[in-house]
Amino acid sequence: MNTVLLLISSCLLSLVLGAPAFQAPFTGVSLATSSQNISVELFNDLEELSRVVDISYCVGITGTGIQKPFLCASRCQDFPSFELVTTWNTGPFMSDSCGYVALSHPPSPPRIILAFRGTYSVANTIVDLSTVPQEYIPYPGDEDDEEEEGSKSLGKRSINPKMAECTNCTVHAGFMTSWRHTRPKLLPYIKDLVQQYPDYQVTLVGHSLGGAVAALASLDFDARGWNPKVTTFGEPRIGNEGLMQYLDETFSDHGSTNITSRYRRVTHVDDPVPLLPLTEWGYKMHAGEVYISKSELSPEVKDVRYCEGDEDPNCIAGAETTTENPSLPSIEQSADIESFKDWWKGTKGRLTIPARYHIWQLFFAHRDYFWRLGLCVPGGDPKDWYRKYAHDEEGPTEL
Repeated sequence: MNTVLLLISSCLLSLVLGAPAFQAPFTGVSLATSSQNISVELFNDLEELSRVVDISYCVGITGTGIQKPFLCASRCQDFPSFELVTTWNTGPFMSDSCGYVALSHPPSPPRIILAFRGTYSVANTIVDLSTVPQEYIPYPGDEDDEEEEGSKSLGKRSINPKMAECTNCTVHAGFMTSWRHTRPKLLPYIKDLVQQYPDYQVTLVGHSLGGAVAALASLDFDARGWNPKVTTFGEPRIGNEGLMQYLDETFSDHGSTNITSRYRRVTHVDDPVPLLPLTEWGYKMHAGEVYISKSELSPEVKDVRYCEGDEDPNCIAGAETTTENPSLPSIEQSADIESFKDWWKGTKGRLTIPARYHIWQLFFAHRDYFWRLGLCVPGGDPKDWYRKYAHDEEGPTEL
């Protein structure tokens, strides 16, 4: 562990000093080219949201913070129409979460924004992605969580009866715990904001593990009738096939598997995190994928495309290879979770993330979404200081 921490510290130092970052290729797989390129408008929207979520790394133990009206050491100056509502930080442990809530006022698109931060450490990422699943049950009509001291009353909420059940659904226990720790901090604020600004779009954005928490929050928010719009970058798999079908149905238009009008799950050709936790552990991807096919920064419009269904072989799913843990039990929709837990206890300490997921990719490529994310320093990552983002000349340039 000390070796890993030393490696991470060295990498951070090299980034701050502006030294070139090493990035190994993910696999030798050559993915087919799709004609499903995104629009210039969507490209600009995703690029803006990558900066929005990058600011969330200013929150937390190692962050310098965000101050009102909307000030920070990172990219806050890019958003003069933003108004900070609150930040949250539930603690330093694996199951904790942090981020911020802000209002985006005109002339920017009117939005209630929740930005969920990822983790700083490769070691933490690997640990967080190696956990047993638990049964997923949508929240009932009454709030059943104990209110923390000083929190506002959450009251009651309405539930879409069609989405009140999730059949044979399991969820990553760590991600679910993180959302349970976070929701009593956020819901009173969001409830008030939705009432004060009924015409503002509830917008969730998350990077890495923050994307997983944003995904679970979006299901809760949709059940309340808040119709959230979600964008995640490098989101890991959050549950089994049953839960993924449930999410697809929640955000689909008339049963279509194309959910990108409400949910954009952005992946990157060299980022292995969207392939974790492993398929052989019973985890699946959901629809809404938007795929960046260019390895190095910065991508152009032609490098970003829509993907079909839950696991399009022409997108990140095409990079998955054969398992190196053939003895792992499969967790299908009807699986016995308790039996899996017994197996897990017997393998702890011996189960490893396969070597095909390289530490350099977890540290660098996993952060390369339009910009290199994850450092709360002036202007973002030092490697960005001497370049401006190249928008397509044929489309609108304002975000």
